[in-house]
Amino acid sequence: MPKLQVEGCYNFRDTGGLPLRDGGMTRPGILYRSDALTNLTQTGLDELAHTAVGVIVDFRTPQEREAGPDRVPDSRPLQMVELPFLEGAMADMTKQFMGSSSAPPTPEMLSQAMSSIPPLSDLYIGILQHGASELAQVARLIAASNDTTPTAVLVHCTAGKDRTGVATALMLEAAGVERSAVVADYASSQQNLSGPWADGMLQMVSSMGVPLTPELETLVTGTPPEEIEKALDWVDAHGGAADYLRSGGLTDDELAGLRTRFAG
Repeated sequence: MPKLQVEGCYNFRDTGGLPLRDGGMTRPGILYRSDALTNLTQTGLDELAHTAVGVIVDFRTPQEREAGPDRVPDSRPLQMVELPFLEGAMADMTKQFMGSSSAPPTPEMLSQAMSSIPPLSDLYIGILQHGASELAQVARLIAASNDTTPTAVLVHCTAGKDRTGVATALMLEAAGVERSAVVADYASSQQNLSGPWADGMLQMVSSMGVPLTPELETLVTGTPPEEIEKALDWVDAHGGAADYLRSGGLTDDELAGLRTRFAG
């Protein structure tokens, strides 16, 4: 489906138009995903107000939200939901790797930090291990949406690629979207974020004295398909997306509602 434009976002999109395993396509206007809404212009605020979004789920930490508060339209009501995940918070992770000292990093510190960079799939599995109840809440919000009033769900974090990527992939899996389409949706974030957004994030990391290795660049700006595939393999090994969401408290009726909202 045509890419939506929300000025001030780099990674905003609707998950409508994806192929379902049982035939048909996901409906537009049900689940949106994005990077942070911090830099929305007035045009972007107007564009967001004209979507079906009625619920905004923010996966960022309190520190991230304080550093870059969302800008949202004031022309109509919006429900704001905070479901923070530490995994995927790049600034927090960089500080963790580098230590809390304000002194310039030593070569030994840099070497240790570089060797401790986790693959994205480890971060994603960490989100899944710790976040079943939060992710079930996202599914519950989607199931509760309707076509009468703007109640569609928008999920976002900072980049809209990791925490948002895991949550979106899980919702699409539970809805019955073909696995290849789930992976392709995740992977498209890398191209969306390339250019000014990626350059700015890498410059921020470099300013902390961290050398920009290929591994670190992938961590900060990349979405290799194999990383979400490994996370989905973990979900499969734990009974699949539906059973995972049930473990977080989602009821069978809510799961059926989620699938109905996506499939129509």
